[in-house]
Amino acid sequence: MKISLGRQSILLLGVNGLFVLAGALSGTFLNVYLWKSRPDYAMLGWFTISQQIALGLTFWLAGKWVKEHNKMSALRLGTGLSGVFYMLVLWAGPRAVDWIWPLGILFGCALGLFWIAFNVVYFEVTDRENRDLFNGWVGLLGSMTGIIGPWFSGLIISRMADNTGYRLIFTVSLVIYVIAVVFSFFLKKREVSGTYRWSEPWRQLSVKDSPWRPLGMGLFAQGVREGVFAFLIALLVYIATKQEYKLGQFSLITSAVALVSYWAAGKWFKPQYRSRGMLAGAILLFIVLIPLLWKVSYGTLLIMGIGSALSMPLYILPMISAGFDLMGTSGENVEKRVELVVLRELCLMVGRLFGLAVFILTVMNGPSLQTLTWLIVALGAFPLIGWIFMRKMLVHPDQQKPSA
Repeated sequence: MKISLGRQSILLLGVNGLFVLAGALSGTFLNVYLWKSRPDYAMLGWFTISQQIALGLTFWLAGKWVKEHNKMSALRLGTGLSGVFYMLVLWAGPRAVDWIWPLGILFGCALGLFWIAFNVVYFEVTDRENRDLFNGWVGLLGSMTGIIGPWFSGLIISRMADNTGYRLIFTVSLVIYVIAVVFSFFLKKREVSGTYRWSEPWRQLSVKDSPWRPLGMGLFAQGVREGVFAFLIALLVYIATKQEYKLGQFSLITSAVALVSYWAAGKWFKPQYRSRGMLAGAILLFIVLIPLLWKVSYGTLLIMGIGSALSMPLYILPMISAGFDLMGTSGENVEKRVELVVLRELCLMVGRLFGLAVFILTVMNGPSLQTLTWLIVALGAFPLIGWIFMRKMLVHPDQQKPSA
């Protein structure tokens, strides 16, 4: 039987693609922009922590609006606030480093509103049969925007004097966010049902033998790695090369590889391969970090980037699909899908905050590059821990009966 996506799924992919493109254009260089104003690892760590705290709390608080009122309003507001964030960064200029916490909180709220709405609508417009296909397309679009966005931004920034290039790119992102808001009006207003249960995430995790416990630990482990890697790797590429163009080139190459790997995963990766695929991906994600122990250079970072791009679909697709499949195992879980999306994000948030806390404690006393490298390798081992917790629930996915 041929698996395909419906019109609403395709429209949702389009909105997601525009949102990710705007982030790829500016987000890749945002931390470099702040670093050039104040070269301080801890400052960037606190900026990321402020985002994560706001993102997690927004997921939890906005869950009530998404479940009982209008999901599309949350999605549009999140997109619009992302544009406002870059508008404020443009206004503040180099003084943005003095407003790390309010800017981080604003950006975290924007991301939280967008992603809780996106994740809930994504669950509603897909089912168990086409969920891996949809995830593959999300990864594919993310890789395509990762090819175009950072390379274009790096080229523009490197060819323009002072911070003129940064201001232009941030402005372009602002315009794309506006276009994404307009595009979102083509999505149908989703039906709402039920009452939001504020304590549901904690209740699920407190139940003995709940499948959300191992999944929650797997998400925590994922968050530990990505909380730091999300900003530090790009920054290390810039520090190693001192060229924004090289950072854009790095993103172009790694995203091109990811495009192929996500396309292949979307086409051939099936539920029965999830456990072995996730283990293989976790092992490879760790192995590609080893060259950094010898030398942190553009070459070794590129090896790590290419290896991660090849391995990540094997690891991340089972993680995402297993979580959303778990939401569809019963009519009761489908009814609580908003709360379960919140649970998923809170587990990721706690993991990211843990990783970032370790990072800040490491860099507070002016660490050497060697210390940072060992930290990267240590955090890079956490996907293996995630697989250990999730391996049993991935072995027999057909035992989970679909109801969505």
